[in-house]
Amino acid sequence: MEHSLPPRPVRPRRSVLYLPAGNARALAKLPDLGCDSVIFDLEDSVAPEAKDEARESLRSFFADGRAKALPTGMEKIIRINSLSSPWGAEDLLAARGCRPDAILIPKVDAPDDIAAVEDALAQTDAPAVLRLWAMIETPRGVMNAARIASLARTDGTRLDCFVTGANDLIKETGVAAVPGRPWLSSWLMQIILAARAYGLDVLDGVYNDFRDEAGLIAECRDGQAMGFDGKTLIHPSQITLANEAFGIDPDRLAEAEAIAAAFARPENAGRGVISLDGRMVERLHLEMAQRLMDKAARIAARDQGDHTQ
Repeated sequence: MEHSLPPRPVRPRRSVLYLPAGNARALAKLPDLGCDSVIFDLEDSVAPEAKDEARESLRSFFADGRAKALPTGMEKIIRINSLSSPWGAEDLLAARGCRPDAILIPKVDAPDDIAAVEDALAQTDAPAVLRLWAMIETPRGVMNAARIASLARTDGTRLDCFVTGANDLIKETGVAAVPGRPWLSSWLMQIILAARAYGLDVLDGVYNDFRDEAGLIAECRDGQAMGFDGKTLIHPSQITLANEAFGIDPDRLAEAEAIAAAFARPENAGRGVISLDGRMVERLHLEMAQRLMDKAARIAARDQGDHTQ
């Protein structure tokens, strides 16, 4: 049954770095990185013959205290292989045992793909704080994005975030991969709309040429304007640029603070609409302002605990 659940806590997800779970050198460098979140990948970046070793490497990383030594606030996500694959079931057990912040499910085509993981976690008494992220990266996934997102309004849901997989969409559809993503934009907006309809965060796909700073900046700005919360990344050199693009604009923050201050005045108590600097401002604008201020505070706290690259 669908319910109107309270909004989820705001978390900075400007920069979300994919990191191969079996790459020991990359794991060692992680404490010095400034990404908001890290996705420990057991899927695409790990060759079939290396998947068992990568899984055990990840178990060790979480068991021996290295994961706890990461910067405060750095969100930890594990991308597993599909449950229908030879590695999926063992990946899920390992991920559950590592107790990350979330598990990322690849190639989600329909709500049943989420439900299968939900059921498996329930059978192992996984803690409620363990969230699920969903990769929307197939034609069926895009077409069913709203149905998938609607799970976020059901009792006991773990679904928390959509992650777009543009590379897979390009491969599956044959559209041209050109700057500006003109042939992808309508599908990306469909994913964003579905996420927003049900209160989910949504992340843009990766930019493949990590040496092309200008291209990355342009795509980050494009993604931010489209409504994405942040961008998934393939290289540490992309972190700072993504953080800047998906950060809080000072003018927008000042405007939000002015709206909050105006509604806090005694004469405006209980009012649904007020006048501010010659324009009408509604309480929905206050809600937006408070969310922006909360996000800004969390970003500031996150960045104060970061090591700069």
